Amino acid sequence: MDLHGQNLIGTRRSSEGADTFHSHNPKTGEELETAFHEATAGEVDRALHLAADAFRPFRASTPATRANFLETVADEVEALGDQLYDMAGAETGHPPPRCIGETARAVNQARLFADLLREGSWVDARIDLPQPDRTPLPKPDVRSMMQPIGPVVVFGASNFPIAISVFGADTVSALAAGCPVVVKAHPAHPGTCELVGRALLDAAAKCGLPEGVFSMVHGRGNDVGMALVNHPATTAVAFTGSLRGGRALFDAACARPHPIPCYAEMGSVNPVFVLPGALAERGGPIAEGYIQSLNLGVGQFCTNPGLVFGLESAELTEFVGAASQKAAAVAPASMLHAGIHESYDRGVQEIRTLSGVNLAGASSDAPDPTKSQAACYVFETDSTSLKTHPGLFEEVFGPASTVVKCQSPQELEEFARQLEGSLTASVHGTAEDLAAHETLIKILEEKVGRLVFNGYPTGIEVCPSMHHGGPYPATTHSHFTSIGTRCIYRFVRPVCYQDSPQETLPEELRDRNSREICRLVDNVVTRDDC
Repeated sequence: MDLHGQNLIGTRRSSEGADTFHSHNPKTGEELETAFHEATAGEVDRALHLAADAFRPFRASTPATRANFLETVADEVEALGDQLYDMAGAETGHPPPRCIGETARAVNQARLFADLLREGSWVDARIDLPQPDRTPLPKPDVRSMMQPIGPVVVFGASNFPIAISVFGADTVSALAAGCPVVVKAHPAHPGTCELVGRALLDAAAKCGLPEGVFSMVHGRGNDVGMALVNHPATTAVAFTGSLRGGRALFDAACARPHPIPCYAEMGSVNPVFVLPGALAERGGPIAEGYIQSLNLGVGQFCTNPGLVFGLESAELTEFVGAASQKAAAVAPASMLHAGIHESYDRGVQEIRTLSGVNLAGASSDAPDPTKSQAACYVFETDSTSLKTHPGLFEEVFGPASTVVKCQSPQELEEFARQLEGSLTASVHGTAEDLAAHETLIKILEEKVGRLVFNGYPTGIEVCPSMHHGGPYPATTHSHFTSIGTRCIYRFVRPVCYQDSPQETLPEELRDRNSREICRLVDNVVTRDDC
């Protein structure tokens, strides 16, 4: 498949604008061949008008049709094979195993949603049967279920060019719900986006879906993104990226004449608490796992462990020493693009200037800035210095982390209370540790979306019970997840039907439970007919 660099507006290629840009190989700085066309306001408008036109027939499609569509897209993306892996590697610096793994995650996720659609209970069908003889007033027939909201705009993440991009969870869950999608391709990997976007359109054609179910536009700056958010046909926005970018989109979505939800997953410091019993029992292995987690994907994971808290002791000193030794063995590696590398380097330099914060360990080899390389850094400080430098509570996106030596369990709890919302928190402790620090754990429950015990925050299992979210600023709405099957609920809303004739009701709410889904009937969960 040869790249053309054009916008995908429904089934048509479009390149109305004169402005173009190229992606770059972060390892070499090389400008890649294909020129990509910035979308014009007219192209954005057409994409969303097509999505609006496609919404009614698409939402009326059967769950089996949408399930087949997702599986067909998965097959098409898999069939891209080496071309996709090579392109993603060239645009992001990811090695082939990472690109292969991302592809597997994306296609398996799509198939998981296909299974969800076929099973069907996710629609949360609720039926309260009438009681015409009830006094003093008769009870009406009341039924409700989730229905799709309309066209969704998706912004792909820079750090996952396949798994959280054109065919990531945002797109898949919106399509599963019955919502057309317009994707803003990430300007750091537009070639990867084009390959996957064209595979998605090929699948839509094979499944006979209406034009406008999917479109994709390019744009380097803010203009295209803001035009997508502000378009009157847009009903929701999904974003993964920086706090600054996510907050700008959220503010724009709220400022519209008719505000819409913006589900943004943003910054997160992902604290780790290493308790005394665990340190004494297995401090070395915990330090090794911590450094592995810190450097996974060159530290460019939203669940990267940025702060570690422990009680000052000989065991914590040994932990820092072991972590520092492991950090020294980490070879510098290229980050996703020059902008992320510059931001990381700036953040590390700021930490190095802070009084009371010491560099405990770092990669032995110096990074090459011409290749956007990042070295691993482990800093250490004490509780007094952390109180003096609250900026240490902020995320530095990359393989840098700070260990904080606290004086008492009360200080651990104090710092836990000071934490802003985070995607994760991790606690390493024995059974005795966890019992002794019950208050700390309860505080962390209020601060994060996922609490990890005796493990590490990086690496997310894509499954129905996963919650990848958290209080602000980790996300703009802590109730929702961007990974796992629950993320479909961002793009639906409950619709209630009162005293509706059977033939007017959706199939899932009729007396005969033809789909055999779980339904709440008169407050009892059942698969029986009414």
